[in-house]
Amino acid sequence: MKIILTDQAMQWFKEEMEVEQGDFIRFYARYGGTSPFHEGFSLGMNRETAHEIGVSSAVDGVTFYIERADEWFFDQHDLVVEVNEQVQELSYRYVK
Repeated sequence: MKIILTDQAMQWFKEEMEVEQGDFIRFYARYGGTSPFHEGFSLGMNRETAHEIGVSSAVDGVTFYIERADEWFFDQHDLVVEVNEQVQELSYRYVK
């Protein structure tokens, strides 16, 4: 399992969340919503310090990660983080 960010997604994080070197961005399973794998759960994202990283990817000194306890949510799929150009917001794909 990997976390893959497009260049546009990284630019979104820099502009919208003002991330900089040394920051940590967590992707996690949150209660509510829907996902391709689990009804009643959706993907959340937040800037926070890691506790027990399961999967991570560093881009421009920023660590994007999934805690070990949230790996179940991704059902062994890679997480691809992109930008939906129509609404200028993040979008997520899950790739086997």
